[in-house]
Amino acid sequence: MNIFKKTAISFAALSVVAAPVAASAAASAPRAASVVDGASELEGNSSWIIGLVGLLVGVGAIILVADNDEDSPVSP
Repeated sequence: MNIFKKTAISFAALSVVAAPVAASAAASAPRAASVVDGASELEGNSSWIIGLVGLLVGVGAIILVADNDEDSPVSP
């Protein structure tokens, strides 16, 4: 391996180790809480959106799998 690969791997390993440490240090700071009633008009159940996205992904997967490609090679 050349020096650039070793350096990239070292930085990746350092980021894997340093990210949780930095996140835990940032979480210890106290946060100010505020109470807001009725500020959002979008309150409610949005599970139908998740279901719709899941349905569309499922239909798309079925279409991709069931697609009848006639691209098979033919011997002359």
